[in-house]
Amino acid sequence: MTVPVVLAGARGHGRRHLDNIRRLEDQGVVRLAGICELTPLAADEIPEGLGTPEQSADLGTLLDATGARIAVISTPIPTHTDLALTAARRGVHLLLEKPPAPSFAEFCRMADGVAEAGVACQIGFQSLGSLAVPAILAMADEGAIGEVVGIGGAGAWARAQSYYRRAPWAGRRRLHGADVIDGVLTNPLAHAVATALALGRSIHDEDVTGIELELRRANDIESDDTSCVRVTTARGVPVTVAATLCAEHPGEPYVVVHGTSGRITFWYKQDRVLLQRAGHGPEEYAYGRTDLLENLVGHLAHGTPLLVPPASTGAFMTVVEAIRQAPDPAPLPAGAWHDVPDEDRRVVDGVDRLVAACADTLALYSELGATWALPKEVST
Repeated sequence: MTVPVVLAGARGHGRRHLDNIRRLEDQGVVRLAGICELTPLAADEIPEGLGTPEQSADLGTLLDATGARIAVISTPIPTHTDLALTAARRGVHLLLEKPPAPSFAEFCRMADGVAEAGVACQIGFQSLGSLAVPAILAMADEGAIGEVVGIGGAGAWARAQSYYRRAPWAGRRRLHGADVIDGVLTNPLAHAVATALALGRSIHDEDVTGIELELRRANDIESDDTSCVRVTTARGVPVTVAATLCAEHPGEPYVVVHGTSGRITFWYKQDRVLLQRAGHGPEEYAYGRTDLLENLVGHLAHGTPLLVPPASTGAFMTVVEAIRQAPDPAPLPAGAWHDVPDEDRRVVDGVDRLVAACADTLALYSELGATWALPKEVST
């Protein structure tokens, strides 16, 4: 039976959800029943084939009118919890974009409300739907790279300064007194953090025993754009992720599982894996991916286990909370970055090498000799 879906937040990143809903509608899996936006979408903003779904700026009213069973929430970060609870109180199941909340308290309020309402909630870390994730864990369990000794993550991306002007909350730590925490580790490269924690088998909040942070910014924003984090885990396997939106040469983000006799590299946007181990030549693998909305529908119809329930993002939210509580990111000195006028962006000199080295060595920027790195903030 086709499941009626309402999409809250259909512009920007929400456009990807519209396209995905169209794909699943063609397969008879879902039906777009409504769109929740402050300003209704014009006809040419709705992908061909989706018809004329009902539109409203009020999610509760729209859910009541359409009888939707699933709400996809792809709205600004500070709105996630209230909108999720609006749906949950009506018995509507959820696909909630990442990061699920801007603080651990808001995350708990959302998760507790969803549990009390008895609805299913999937958090939108699409990389965790990759079939590469269980395959890598199986390789590690089979001893392919010896004992796992650490997880590294690297993301060197570029964003024009217009990226921070696209919405009032972009690049902000707080807005009108509410937490936003739109930094490189918590939003654009949040998948690197969540995927690294998953491959380190440390996904719940109780799995995290310590956090070290270095948060900096080259752009004229509140939040961080060039940062690294090292998570100490109860398993004793450290997880270090470095990320920037000021790359010299932007590339595909990846996560590395380090072992005593090899390593596994996972380019999570491409579902591509490279296994390197002693006594063998390099082995490359390509995997498929399970769509998270499709998985949610399967959960409702057949009891298929959810791939990313809220509890599995507790460790990630512990990192978000540490970033929220850290001092505001300090600006990099003017000599550490330069403008690229043709691209309307700032580049941090040497940052590509630093990001890769953090993933390789599990060290922080300051430990690798970055002269602009401030002493790390430690959260335990």
